[in-house]
Amino acid sequence: MEGLQGLQGELQAVVDSGAVTWDLARVVADGRTVWKGAAGVSDLSGRRPVDPDGRFRIGSITKTFTATVVLQLVGEGRIRLDAPVEAYLPGAVPNGSGISVRQLLNHTSGLFNYNDLPEYVPVDQAGLAEWVRVGRWRTFSAPAIVADATSHAPYFAPGQDFHYSNTNYLLAGMLIERITGRSWNEEVECRIIRPLGLRDTSMPTTSPLLTGLHAHQYLVLASGPVDATLMNPSLAGAAGAGISTAADLARFQSALLGGGLLRPAELAEMKRTVDVHFGVAYGLGLMRFDVVGCGELRGHLGGIRGNVSYFFGDPAGRRQVVTAGGLYGQVDSSEVFTGLNRAAACG
Repeated sequence: MEGLQGLQGELQAVVDSGAVTWDLARVVADGRTVWKGAAGVSDLSGRRPVDPDGRFRIGSITKTFTATVVLQLVGEGRIRLDAPVEAYLPGAVPNGSGISVRQLLNHTSGLFNYNDLPEYVPVDQAGLAEWVRVGRWRTFSAPAIVADATSHAPYFAPGQDFHYSNTNYLLAGMLIERITGRSWNEEVECRIIRPLGLRDTSMPTTSPLLTGLHAHQYLVLASGPVDATLMNPSLAGAAGAGISTAADLARFQSALLGGGLLRPAELAEMKRTVDVHFGVAYGLGLMRFDVVGCGELRGHLGGIRGNVSYFFGDPAGRRQVVTAGGLYGQVDSSEVFTGLNRAAACG
C-alpha cells in the first residue's frame, strides 16, 4: 500500500527520539501482512538488529483476552454482565453487591488500582533498584492483591465515573476461575490461543522467562540501564501478564472483531463504551479510538515494565495494526508513538 511507504522512517524516528531502544510494526489487511518492519537494537550489549516477528510482553492487551473469556461465559449463560460481583465471588470485594461484572470490565467500579501503590510499582530510584534485585522475582496472589487494594477507599461509587484499575481485571481472572474451575490462563489457552493457532502467544503464571526470538527490555536507573527482560508476571496476572507477537495479536483481533470468538450479542456489549477523554472511549476490555481523517478504530494499548505495545484496527476486523517498543529514557512514549500509529492505521 502506497500510504505505508513511510513507516520505516516513522519506526526510526521513535528510536531516534530516545524513547525506545527498539520498535516494530505490522499491518494486516484481510488476513494478509501488507507491511512489517523494525528499527533499533534488540540487545544493548550485542547490538543485534530487531526482528519484527519477535515476541514481546503485551501488558494490558492481556485485558482483551481476559474480557473475551468472560464474555464467552456470558454467552454460555454462566455469567450475567449486570449481576453483582458478590454473586460469584462472595466476600472478595467490599460492596461487592453494588459492583457489577460489567463495571469491572469497563473500569467504572471505582475500585482502587493497586498499581498506584509504590510497594507494587515503585517509581523512585531506591524502589526501582529494589525491584531489580528482589521485587521482579516475587510471586503474588491475585486474591491477596485484591484484598490489599480494596482496603483503600474507592475512587467513586460504582458506575459514577471511569478510572482505569488493574484491580478490576485481577477480579475478572478470579471470576473465570470460580466459574470454570480452571485458571484464567488455562481458559485463555483453550478458548483462544489453541483454536486460533497463536503459536507464539502465552499467558504465563509465574515464569520470568521470555523465550524464543525477542528483543530485550530495559529499566534505566541512576547507575545505568538494567536488563529487565526477565520478570515474574504474577503481579500483572489477568490484567497484564501476556506474551505475544505482532502477527498473533493481529490474528486475535481479526477473529475477535470479525465475530469468530463471540456471538453478536456479546460482541456488541464488548463494543459499548464509556467516555474516557478526547477521542478515546472504553468498552469491555476493548478501547475505541476516534482518529481524525482515519475514522473509528478498536483495540487496546499495553505497558509493562520496560515495554509498550498497541493493537488496533477497523471495527469489522478487516485491517489490523500492531506496534511495540522497548522503553528507554524519559521521553513520553505515547507522544512519539502517535505518528507511527497514525501512519500505520491510516496508510
